[in-house]
Amino acid sequence: MLSHYFPGRLLSAAFATCVLACTPLYAQAQTQGEAQAADPAPDTAAGPTWKLSGFGTLGVVHSNSREADFSSSILRASGAGVSGSWSPDVDSRLGAQLDVSQGAWSGVLQVISEQRLNGSYHPRVEWANIKYQMTPDLAVRVGRIALPVFLGAESRKVGYTIPWVRTPVEVYGALPISSSDGVDATWRWNAGAVRHATQVFSGSTDQDLGFGLQIDAENILGLSHSIDYGPLTVRLSAARARLNTDIAADLFAALRMFGPQGQMLAERYAIVDKRVTMISAGASYDPGAWFVTAETGRTRTDSLLGGGTSVYVGAGWRQGAFTPYVGYAQIRADVKTSDPGLSLAGLPPPVAAGAAQINGALNTLLATIPIQTTWSTGVRWDVAADVALKLQFESVRPRGGSRGTLINSTPAFRSDRTTSVTSIALDFVF
Repeated sequence: MLSHYFPGRLLSAAFATCVLACTPLYAQAQTQGEAQAADPAPDTAAGPTWKLSGFGTLGVVHSNSREADFSSSILRASGAGVSGSWSPDVDSRLGAQLDVSQGAWSGVLQVISEQRLNGSYHPRVEWANIKYQMTPDLAVRVGRIALPVFLGAESRKVGYTIPWVRTPVEVYGALPISSSDGVDATWRWNAGAVRHATQVFSGSTDQDLGFGLQIDAENILGLSHSIDYGPLTVRLSAARARLNTDIAADLFAALRMFGPQGQMLAERYAIVDKRVTMISAGASYDPGAWFVTAETGRTRTDSLLGGGTSVYVGAGWRQGAFTPYVGYAQIRADVKTSDPGLSLAGLPPPVAAGAAQINGALNTLLATIPIQTTWSTGVRWDVAADVALKLQFESVRPRGGSRGTLINSTPAFRSDRTTSVTSIALDFVF
């Protein structure tokens, strides 16, 4: 949704920039929970243990839309569609991770290069934290940590670990910021054959959006609880924060010039010290030959960002090296996606014309609150150890006047039209 707030066309970054940026680096092959989990070592005299590992995705996406771009994130400059029928920028990324451990102490540094809002592949530090294993069951971390929301929170950027090309945009796109700077504590405990992990976390984060804009999430506080029982995995999460950004600041300044009604509209929609809340629940059942997974989330903020409820369900069947799969995802708005705006009654014609333009700009932004359904099908081919090739087809349909999760829409864009998307991705870990 944020990508709609920036005018003009951004050139697609050459994917070679991603490779050049991260060639000296290494990245993770497993989830952060696996990469960082280390019980206290009994012998610390031997010195620290170091580990280098890597992951990446080489992807290309085709869209038949000529009025908007299909993208995997609102924090992208471009995608497949109006910017070009084929795009490598939707899914391609390269990451690097360095792990170190000694006794009860361990640390991790992860850097990821993927397209940013300014079109570059400039690497960003995704994780950088130190963990202390206080007891075999209790660990505390400080630094930049993955936000533990959604089933795939720790591995959402490692395409090899998921069956489909990407995590469902309708659900995971509601939280485009995937890490925060702060502290967390995780307590692992058992109840018979059921394994539990309860995690509390607190922190803040800021994202440089380019164009001189930034979005800050402060006072993040949340709770996540995971359950494992045989082939069943369940995760429940809740979090809240305060958001600040100067997105659309010119629009709100113009609204305030229209007296009390304009000031009321600016106060309602400006993203200034606005509370945002998110809850999510997900479950996956994977006995080996087949799997099914489902997840839902709800986000709410009383601002231009609005709020919505999202859900996805997917299933697959493993046939040797091949895994065909199907999926369905949906997001709906829980707030109004339009507003009458300023009253034009009684205004002089030139002033009324200006007010009408402001109302139009406001409703253009409100239309970015996503309402969308997506049907998908695909196949994963495990070509070799640690390498998977995926082919995926999607039917994406924004609804209710919304642009859905599409970005860079043109004036010719119309909701309730189906966009056909084809994705090819080569995922690898090393």
